[in-house]
Amino acid sequence: MAAFARRKAQRLARPDPSRKRALDARAAELARILNARERFCTASSCDGRVTVTDTDGTGVQKKNCTWLLVTHEPCAKGDVMTALEKATGDAVFKFEPFVLHVLCRELQDAQLLAVRSTHCLEVPLSHKGRLMVSEEYIEFLVHVANQKMEENIRRIDRFQKGLELALEAAVPADTLFPEGPEKSHSVYVHRRKRQTAQEQTDPSRELEPQDDTESSLGLFAEIMI
Repeated sequence: MAAFARRKAQRLARPDPSRKRALDARAAELARILNARERFCTASSCDGRVTVTDTDGTGVQKKNCTWLLVTHEPCAKGDVMTALEKATGDAVFKFEPFVLHVLCRELQDAQLLAVRSTHCLEVPLSHKGRLMVSEEYIEFLVHVANQKMEENIRRIDRFQKGLELALEAAVPADTLFPEGPEKSHSVYVHRRKRQTAQEQTDPSRELEPQDDTESSLGLFAEIMI
């Protein structure tokens, strides 16, 4: 436990390694909520974005591409068309939803957080600098991406409210040691059983806690909503 505290202090003291060098606005409060707890440490985050990247055709990789457009807000067709004027390789239009990586002190902490859903969009637009789709199709893609961005913002708000409730339900997490670690574990087990029952009676839930132990190995939870 002391080792986790040292690791957390070291990580939070590092300069922000992102291109922006700062937390995205909509992810900042979630990071504050989690980092205020001894059991959690945020590692990286993105509150959702639209991008146009240009690669040499060997694959879309962050370290092997040119960023032609990056925005964390709804965009317009003109923004994409202007970005494509600079493309010389294979340009790809992407919408990427909110993502948050969290280091957890114990396995049950990661199980409390592990959430995933599909809310992405990725479409190739040009090949070797030549536009392969119509402007009408690009306008349609922008419309779809903007709808996803709006839904993404709603999901962040819903997730934050759910997280605060989950942490309140696990309030003893930072004060359970007088009762022993077994008691701490039982709090999580009890809550996860209740969640499972709720999910079975409500199949429309979009955010599903993952029971797959393999996804939580290394005490690491990845949240994508």
